[in-house]
Amino acid sequence: MNISPFILFWAAIFTSNILLTNFLGMCSYLSVSKEMESAFGLGVAVIFVLTITCALNWLVYYYLLVPLHIVYLQYIIFIIVIAATVQLLELIIERFSPALYYTLGIFLPLITVNCAIFGVALFMIIRNYDFLQTLAYASGSGIGWLLAILMLAGIRSRIKDKLIPAGLQGAGISLIVTGIMALAFVGFSGIVNVQ
Repeated sequence: MNISPFILFWAAIFTSNILLTNFLGMCSYLSVSKEMESAFGLGVAVIFVLTITCALNWLVYYYLLVPLHIVYLQYIIFIIVIAATVQLLELIIERFSPALYYTLGIFLPLITVNCAIFGVALFMIIRNYDFLQTLAYASGSGIGWLLAILMLAGIRSRIKDKLIPAGLQGAGISLIVTGIMALAFVGFSGIVNVQ
């Protein structure tokens, strides 16, 4: 695909937001978006993991799996790279920021199974991105994910004291808000679409 990495970066944030367009990474998005601090911490971790793992997975795919004709192992290898990166990130955060480590709690290791990270890794292969395009798309997707979780956390903090029907409290209202945010991002869709 012959798209500028600069355009791909901005498109991944707005017009092709991994969460609001493809609805990937919803589990941690819904569960950690209750407080701004934990949402921001997880979002930054997702940006880091997405960028590093996609770069590593691109290198592994094109310099190991393709030359050895073992492309059929890509899912397993990609998951191993993601899991190892998350483990390394967990150790670094625990060592240098114990407060953030305890704030994120169980959600930090859950980045390993965040489908947005695996989805971006698969999209880079399906769309035949080169290395710079992969870095731009991965970091843009991470920033887009962070933007979405921060918006939901901000909205949830504003409506938590409001009178909401019992059937819509919690995940129900969060999904409705996410749908409205996704509709708002459709307004950017005429600018650039990378799908």
